Amino acid sequence: MSILEFEFFRNALAAGLLVSIACGILGTFVVVNRLVFIAGGIAHAAYGGVGLALYFGFSPVLGTFLMSILSSLFLGAITLNRKSRSDTVIGVFWAAGMAMGVILTDLAPGYNVDLMSFLFGSILSVSRTDLVLMAVMTTVIALVVAVLFRHLQIMSYDEDFAKIRGIRTDRIYLALLLMIGVSVVMTIRIVGLILVIALLTIPTYIAESLASTLKGMILYSSGLAVVFTVSGLVLSYRFNLTTGPTIIAIASLCFALFVGFSEIFRRYKTVRDCSTAEQE
Repeated sequence: MSILEFEFFRNALAAGLLVSIACGILGTFVVVNRLVFIAGGIAHAAYGGVGLALYFGFSPVLGTFLMSILSSLFLGAITLNRKSRSDTVIGVFWAAGMAMGVILTDLAPGYNVDLMSFLFGSILSVSRTDLVLMAVMTTVIALVVAVLFRHLQIMSYDEDFAKIRGIRTDRIYLALLLMIGVSVVMTIRIVGLILVIALLTIPTYIAESLASTLKGMILYSSGLAVVFTVSGLVLSYRFNLTTGPTIIAIASLCFALFVGFSEIFRRYKTVRDCSTAEQE
């Protein structure tokens, strides 16, 4: 508990909790609607915003935010109209965003910031201003999801039925992608753009097996994200490790254990049911 005496650690802990809640909420819809590849495209295209910011001399956070929003709108429009070829477009956009970011960073005049912090996160450098922005973003995401929850739920499980009910699924879809873009901006500060998809998907994948409702998935995935983030933060501080990869390493280990024990339990249940059937 002595580490809580340090302000930077308290800021990092608060940032981890805020990002975990946002990832738990949006990760549920990412997994259920199979938007993992699109979320990855948005995250990697955001690196182009870092390059733009360094080249033109403004805040990298602002550049990441603008590029994430533009990427969300662009990929949303493309995938709505060309779903059969959407994976190809996303892959090209993914690579182009990264390439643009690297080239503009190379061309940027003067001293460049530590780019590793954008690739793998820098949670220990979160400031109070960052915390305020994260709190606002998390609150906006929670409020929008609360207002649109019923429509999001219907669209997630049966898009055709949602259209019959008169729900503008295209608008709901774009709103969801915009929220994913906002969450990417937050999560990059914690685990970096390379690892952002893991924090959006691993807790939700485990939560999907534990919960029976969409609300339950959100609660479970948020809780698991909090556990992974706090554990990774403490271990990285204790053993002097990079925080972002440590968080994802813990999440990945839990994922592997969960899948392994689930498979063992499934096989045991199958053998037990067969033995019961033979005895009857």
